[in-house]
Amino acid sequence: MKALLWISFTASLAGPCFAAPEAEPLRTLTVGYYDFPPAVYSDPQGQPQGPLVGLTHRVVERAGYRAQFRAFPSARLYAALKSGAVDLWPGAPGKPELAADTLEGRATLAQISLNLYHRSDTPAPKVPESLRKRGVIIIGGYNYWPVVTQMLHDPQLGIRLHRTSSHASALEMLQHRRADYLLDYQIPVNQALQHFGIQALPYVNVHKVPIRFIASRRLSDSQAVLDALDRAYAEMAAAGEDLSLPGE
Repeated sequence: MKALLWISFTASLAGPCFAAPEAEPLRTLTVGYYDFPPAVYSDPQGQPQGPLVGLTHRVVERAGYRAQFRAFPSARLYAALKSGAVDLWPGAPGKPELAADTLEGRATLAQISLNLYHRSDTPAPKVPESLRKRGVIIIGGYNYWPVVTQMLHDPQLGIRLHRTSSHASALEMLQHRRADYLLDYQIPVNQALQHFGIQALPYVNVHKVPIRFIASRRLSDSQAVLDALDRAYAEMAAAGEDLSLPGE
């Protein structure tokens, strides 16, 4: 009897072995971005870096997808969202030029402060009255909130715009009195100040820009994807995960 049991046991070991089914690969979402250091930017090797990249990866994976990042200049990013070459953008909602071609998520990933900086020897400005006939430094290639853009180009104010290509050069222009004020976002300005070892500059807040997931309508299930991302973000927040970005 024992011999029969042993034969049965060894026969079962020698039988066919079925591997556990492999998990299906996560669906890939193409996530577009343009350089907005230090929140999101491309490193010298062209790879996406920054805390917004990490946060986006975490939320997208929690929702059951995989993020593949692609860098664009801002105008080309908008065109890619319209055409469907980009599925998703963690960016500023309310862009009139994107309204017909995108859907916006509900979860606010971050609040980016747009500030009007001035030198310590300059009184704090009142917006927009103090800007009349004054020089304001802005960063070339950036898109501001429509109300802010309208203010900058208001002929009644006659603001003199001084464009530059980087936050560092903008700070140098302000320090060297090339203009009266600097309109810029808080996170990159803080990084530039730290790099130069400059003390914090006084400023008045002009606008707080929310960052949300924005999906191309060319994505066949864009609303379902946004709903999944919003749920994932809510679950992570409820679990007490740190979802903040440095410098907010």
